[in-house]
Amino acid sequence: MLSEQAAKVLGELRAGGRTDEQLAEICADLLDADGLAVSLVLDMGHTELVWCHGTASAQFEDLQFTLGEGPGPDALASGHPVRVPDLAEVRPGRWPALLGALDGLPVRAVYAFPLGLGAIQVGVLTVVRNEPRALSAQETDDATALARLLTARFLGGGQSTPQVLHRAVVHQATGMVSVQLDRPLAEALMRLRAYAYAHGHPITEVAQDVVARRLRFNDDETGPDVPVGDRG
Repeated sequence: MLSEQAAKVLGELRAGGRTDEQLAEICADLLDADGLAVSLVLDMGHTELVWCHGTASAQFEDLQFTLGEGPGPDALASGHPVRVPDLAEVRPGRWPALLGALDGLPVRAVYAFPLGLGAIQVGVLTVVRNEPRALSAQETDDATALARLLTARFLGGGQSTPQVLHRAVVHQATGMVSVQLDRPLAEALMRLRAYAYAHGHPITEVAQDVVARRLRFNDDETGPDVPVGDRG
């Protein structure tokens, strides 16, 4: 059953008039979350972060995007929610790269709800907490209702165009690397991700370097090549 607070929040979503940042914040408050993010599926299965509240949430989403693994990607692949009340208790082999990259990031619990209708997956709602704590039954009901409304919204039920494309620079850099390597976009994105992971940089920073022509990729056995000039 939907809570009274959730009914008000869903009403805000339907009414419009708020920014994406404001909507993300009120949805995080509804679920007693320290962070909340919504990513949409673009061409070739790539995702675009369109809502985000909380610095740690943004960093966690960036890691999932860079590494291609985690609760969000699993929820998208399966079409079912992925609930992780304590990341410290996840077996190491489930998300080895992600779990190894979480040091210093204050994210202990993650809940990912797919935004989909039948076989159509349009995105994922990710809720994070800074302490290991399960969602209550009421919070789960409210999050499920929120995911359903967001699905309808982004499937064309109104106001489906995001106000900010947080990863626009990544998509631009992917196109540039594709030209540099004469390789498909999917492979170019993989090379960007590999470089970001190997060097410990957020993928958005690497993309900014590519777009600013501080970093160029060569097609050789070593993968991503030497920066052009100094990184800034």
